Amino acid sequence: MGEREYDILMIAPTSFFADYGCHVRILEEARVLQRLGQRVTICTYHQGRDIAGLDIRRTLPIPWRKGWEVGSSRHKIAFDVLLSATTLITTLRHRPHIIHAHLHEGGLIGWVLSKLWRVPLVFDFQGSLTSEMIDHRFLHPDGLFYRPLRWLEERIDHFPQAIITSSHHASELLQREFHCDPARIHPVPDCVNAEVFHPDVLSTEERRALKEHWGIPLERQVVVYLGLLADYQGIPHLLRAAQRVVAVRPQTHFLLMGYPGVEGYRAYAERLGLGPYTTFTGKIPYEEAPRYLALGDVAVAPKLSATEGSGKLLNYMAMALPTVAFDTPVSREYLAEWGVYAQPGDEEELAAALLSLLDNEPRRRELGRRLRERAVALYSWRQAGQRILEIYAEACNNRRM
Repeated sequence: MGEREYDILMIAPTSFFADYGCHVRILEEARVLQRLGQRVTICTYHQGRDIAGLDIRRTLPIPWRKGWEVGSSRHKIAFDVLLSATTLITTLRHRPHIIHAHLHEGGLIGWVLSKLWRVPLVFDFQGSLTSEMIDHRFLHPDGLFYRPLRWLEERIDHFPQAIITSSHHASELLQREFHCDPARIHPVPDCVNAEVFHPDVLSTEERRALKEHWGIPLERQVVVYLGLLADYQGIPHLLRAAQRVVAVRPQTHFLLMGYPGVEGYRAYAERLGLGPYTTFTGKIPYEEAPRYLALGDVAVAPKLSATEGSGKLLNYMAMALPTVAFDTPVSREYLAEWGVYAQPGDEEELAAALLSLLDNEPRRRELGRRLRERAVALYSWRQAGQRILEIYAEACNNRRM
């Protein structure tokens, strides 16, 4: 079923490539599909980092907003108009066999194109549109625009021949809240390249040098976080938990890697008295992520969203990092019984969970080993690529029926 060669148009309504979240999923899906003999073209916004080996078609810039965006923004309307034009031109030139749309804006654009060219639409669902907008404080559930946007979201969820979800929890959400046909929903969880993300990526000398470069005292245990710096990611909760941790265990250091809110969170950490115990690196290129994660003794994932995926967990797992996370369905799906959990938003529990690992090296080693084994066994991108090809074939068959 997966032997047919497809021309695939991926629609990515974001500034691809940036070093976080959904961009990593788009990147790795495109790469594995290419390795499996498929032709992939990605249409995306004007800004973003080009990736060698990928055919990326970008929109024209808009003069009043030349920078890229993270999360919801009113400027995305203009970006999406330009993206619609770019995808139309690309389909005229290349006539794809499959339209693979990421995010809800991509699903809407892809639906129009699929109708025009009579090709199947596969929608890569990575979380609820309206829930994400609420998380980003761009929308209020009691506001004027909530109901129309929720209606539009449900319509988009019903357009495609097939929906790929980044977690089983997302599949259940689509059925329960948006009444989607379960026969069209196919969980393909986020995955990880365990050959790139592995615990032995740094030698002892390299680890020492990297710690010294960032001013991290060599004797300190390091708690690592890699991802977006935003309130909905739980960063304020993490910093307040860190304050509790260092009060008890001052030989602990928090290495916070990501963007965009670096200066604001650094200032907040200073106000909490965490200046000597925190390092904010800013943006870390995806290619460099394994080296930086290798500095960690413990990883933390304080994300609060109940609907979005959490691909960083898989990177932690492949690095054999014992991981503390807020107890959400997606965290449980990935970490299973080998994660250490705190109730969402409970900073005291989060601090206690971190301390329980920092104080227990044998437990850290055992949990890290189990998590890496789980990542290698269950979350291979090659397996995911084969599954996506099966979904394409089914979508093509459904389109002909």
